[in-house]
Amino acid sequence: MTALIVSLSGLSERNLPDCVSFAGELDSRLVPASWLLPPRPRDGRHLPDAPVIRWLRRRVEVGDALVLHGFDHTVDPIGRWATSGMAKIGRRAEFAALPSHEAALRLIAATRAMDELGLRSDVFAPPRWLASAGTVVALRQRGFRVCADSSGVRLLDPRGNHDRLLRGRVLNTGRPLNTGAALSAGGILSAGGVLGAGGVRTSGGVRTPPGVRTSGGVPPEAADAWRYRALVASAARTARRGGLVRIAAEADELGRPAARQALLDAVDAALAADAHPATYRAPMPARAPLSA
Repeated sequence: MTALIVSLSGLSERNLPDCVSFAGELDSRLVPASWLLPPRPRDGRHLPDAPVIRWLRRRVEVGDALVLHGFDHTVDPIGRWATSGMAKIGRRAEFAALPSHEAALRLIAATRAMDELGLRSDVFAPPRWLASAGTVVALRQRGFRVCADSSGVRLLDPRGNHDRLLRGRVLNTGRPLNTGAALSAGGILSAGGVLGAGGVRTSGGVRTPPGVRTSGGVPPEAADAWRYRALVASAARTARRGGLVRIAAEADELGRPAARQALLDAVDAALAADAHPATYRAPMPARAPLSA
């Protein structure tokens, strides 16, 4: 059964109204959302009584999924990697290269911080969807059931013998954001860059969409329009082929009407191609949901 998972990251007090409105659009389509939350966001910390945290608790109660999204996304992250050669990638892909013992320490701290917020999850999505082999080991050891990474959604076996991988690329609008964390429509982030819809590489200075130049007079709106069409087409094509449809959005995108509409159009295209709504907590809609 083809599954559709819609995830959102970068929630803040500033963009909460847009998130509330977008969640209402998903509700009208009977599509739950998976909310990616880091315990230490860029602006420092969450408070248990903050509006965004109270709202997330209510969303989880009505069927949305809460996903632990790394640990420390602050401008000056803590830990040994913050002062090493990994500092640049560490801010953006915190769990991309950690050995298991360091990943475990971060997961312990992240879980403790989430407990203080009254939020708990055994579902994990690393920043930029990049998880080292050591991170996967640490997730199993800490009792996590699901890890959503660039390859797909991993259903973790605590014994480490029978993990199941539901393959599926992350699809999004592909428009760079200030966080530096956006992916390309139809793309997955890997050591070699981001693959866009139809295999068009959009980072590392290589190919761009047909008829769209990265400089020299092409309006940004034209490039955005191509990316939005590619997102919708990728969602529909993946659903028709029976693949896992993973649509990811940054909360700040929801304030841009064209990007917001493209995300909803992609959801509608996947549903029209017979994709069934799911979450990272329960990525297989035909089976009993995993706990989170």
